[in-house]
Amino acid sequence: MQCFSFIKTIMIIFNMLIFLCGAALLAVGIWVSVDGSSFLKIFGPLSSSAMQFVNVGYFLIAAGAVLFALGFLGCYGAHTESKCALMLFFFILLLIFIAEVAAAVVALVYTTMAENFLTLLIVPTIKKDYGSQKDFTQVWNSTMDGLKCCGFNNYTDFEDSPYVKENHAFPPYCCFNRTVTVMESCTREKAEYMNVEGCFHQLLYDIRTNAVTVGGVAAGIGALELAAMIVSMYLYCNQK
Repeated sequence: MQCFSFIKTIMIIFNMLIFLCGAALLAVGIWVSVDGSSFLKIFGPLSSSAMQFVNVGYFLIAAGAVLFALGFLGCYGAHTESKCALMLFFFILLLIFIAEVAAAVVALVYTTMAENFLTLLIVPTIKKDYGSQKDFTQVWNSTMDGLKCCGFNNYTDFEDSPYVKENHAFPPYCCFNRTVTVMESCTREKAEYMNVEGCFHQLLYDIRTNAVTVGGVAAGIGALELAAMIVSMYLYCNQK
């Protein structure tokens, strides 16, 4: 009985932290969606480069909503000893765990397929919005500056974009590498000569370089999810 009470308390505390983290992410996501430029000014240099490939605001809102719901279900289920809430908590966490494993397998085994899919999704958006949408342009500028890369694949991603049409030149990041920087206008000839690598390949290189850290974080998250599922099942099975 003492063991049950201890595990129940730990479950409530753990899920309360998840609930608060979800609420915080939800609030930040709404802030980013409403006023993305101020967020980038404050946190842009410190933000993860990987996060800048997607719409940060919507990503944070989705992640925050999921964590918020999970935290609530876990707290409510443990505190009231509700079998329905505990089972729902278990199944949602199981679905997230399966999705993460599937995404990891796809990322490792089908990298080329993922690249082609993202190219079809991202490149047309770059051609349409880079140079005309302020927040979108700032996000890509921060990404290219941080990763020292150009576009998603290379400089050709910016062809026919509002930026190129207005400035008759490519972004300066496309005429930069780790040893040489072209200070003048970044023309097609200079961009082709510099041949700066695309951000997708640079991101993959950074991930592989830090594979131990990335793998450790992923393993830690997976272990926490498994532990939470085991605890929820223990509480479920020991309810009167």
